[in-house]
Amino acid sequence: MVMNIRLGDVLSLRKAHPCGSLEWEVVRLGADIGIKCQGCGRRVLLPRPTLERRVKPRLPSSK
Repeated sequence: MVMNIRLGDVLSLRKAHPCGSLEWEVVRLGADIGIKCQGCGRRVLLPRPTLERRVKPRLPSSK
């Protein structure tokens, strides 16, 4: 089943980014999902299946 992900959602991934942050904001949707690190601002593009495996339970959206 496909996860319901929307723009602006904040996701928590299983492994921390090298900057130490665990939280990522969704900035692009499609087959690939763009996420932005909340700590350093780095943007990463991940295939949807890869992201769905790496994500922990979601935090509420800021919007």
